[in-house]
Amino acid sequence: MRSNCFRAVADIQTVYVPIGLGSGICGVITAREALGLKTEIVGVVATNAPAYALSFNAGGPVSTNSADTFADGVACRVPDEVALAIILKGAARIVTVSETEIRRAMRILFTDTHNVAEGAGAAALAGALQERERLAGKRVAVIQSGGNIDRSLFAEILAEGDQG
Repeated sequence: MRSNCFRAVADIQTVYVPIGLGSGICGVITAREALGLKTEIVGVVATNAPAYALSFNAGGPVSTNSADTFADGVACRVPDEVALAIILKGAARIVTVSETEIRRAMRILFTDTHNVAEGAGAAALAGALQERERLAGKRVAVIQSGGNIDRSLFAEILAEGDQG
């Protein structure tokens, strides 16, 4: 993660970051600290892979028996202890998003920006959409990562938008 993301758009108040093993959010936290900013950083995990959310709430590592999400990049069962320590110090909170919310965010990203995002890459937008009332009037950024998705799965997710 390069600190240029904070310089590209001035005065970002909140950044949503998907959490897999934690390197991405740790990079964002480190960049924010290096620049001396007060930007709120919010981690996002799948409801079906809540290890980091459970760990954040417990203040220490909590492993889960499964991470059953189609969003492979956030399918974490065992949090990395070094990453968790950084997240506990530097993140405001961790939001959990459902499979349906992730799929909807994937469709929105494709329809509105013509960008393909795999499930984990769309999770940050799903988190921001979930908290949209809290974000009213704020300058918000989402980290979109990954376009590595199976063509047939992506076609299925896009088609869901046609069903209402």
